[in-house]
Amino acid sequence: MFQQILTIQTDNREGLYDITNAVQSLISKSNIKNGMVNVYAQGATAAIMIQENWDESVQTDILTLLRKYIPQGVWLHDQQDGNADSHLKAGIIGPSETIPVINGKMGLSTWQNIFFCEFDGPRNSRNIAVTVMGN
Repeated sequence: MFQQILTIQTDNREGLYDITNAVQSLISKSNIKNGMVNVYAQGATAAIMIQENWDESVQTDILTLLRKYIPQGVWLHDQQDGNADSHLKAGIIGPSETIPVINGKMGLSTWQNIFFCEFDGPRNSRNIAVTVMGN
């Protein structure tokens, strides 16, 4: 097993950040050829998503849909710190994804990449736990 924390910086309140190459680099570093990789966002207002990587409008559409169904400023938790929508979006998308590792590469299709979903940025530091298991 191999585990490492990947740290990224986000520059918007909400955004999808492609971390595919960084995760692949850690898989290569692990020397694990066959197994699985788990990618986990450490934070209650962030998530991990596998989505299309070719057409950026898909990423924009995801954020538009989430903003439409989970607007800012209308939830009870907003009385605490104004980010209830961030918690709800992160909870719906989920904190992690697990991807098969096949011959040292992720078993993603041509159109799939891994995205860190920021819902409460910008942040100077966001941690993502990457765990590679196998042989």
